Amino acid sequence: MKRIVAWTMGAAVAMGGPGLFLIALLDSSFLSFPEVVDLLLMGLVTHHKERMVFYALMATLGSIVGCFMLYAVGRKGGEAFLRKRFHERHVDRALAVFQRYGLLAVAVPAILPPPVPFKPFVLAAGIAEVRPLEFLLAVALGRGVRYFGEGVLAVWYGERAVAFLRENARVAGLTAAALVVGAALAWTIWHRRSRNSAGID
Repeated sequence: MKRIVAWTMGAAVAMGGPGLFLIALLDSSFLSFPEVVDLLLMGLVTHHKERMVFYALMATLGSIVGCFMLYAVGRKGGEAFLRKRFHERHVDRALAVFQRYGLLAVAVPAILPPPVPFKPFVLAAGIAEVRPLEFLLAVALGRGVRYFGEGVLAVWYGERAVAFLRENARVAGLTAAALVVGAALAWTIWHRRSRNSAGID
């Protein structure tokens, strides 16, 4: 497996942005390359800081496409596929969290680094038949915060970015997740007030 990962990273580095898109797509759909997208993104940005936005965008778009493929499987295959593919404990937790928090159950895990499971939440969104646009926005928000944040770190710290992220991954992930939750709550409150005001008028 290590040889496959090493070969894949080498091929992706050679292809640059398109390679990063492909790896992110595969990692977010039916294969798993833990931390490979993150390491590849920061490595590319370290050597080409002027392309940070491009690389972060490629990683984000690739992940969005991969997640949507998995989401489509969830809509079609349902809970039986989810329980066959993932550990029972992760499935029950994903469904419970999704039922309670809705799309935040997709956006927040999309930010957090491994070993936090993410794919069960993507499949749970498909099972719950979440509207595609809402699902895509949640994934774009979560992955965008993660990959653009890592790109900024690579610009600031260069080759030390990987070590910095590993030492502070949990704190950075939780901080970003808290910001997303706060923004989502603020939007929800504003949206409800706008609807109530419109109803009163």
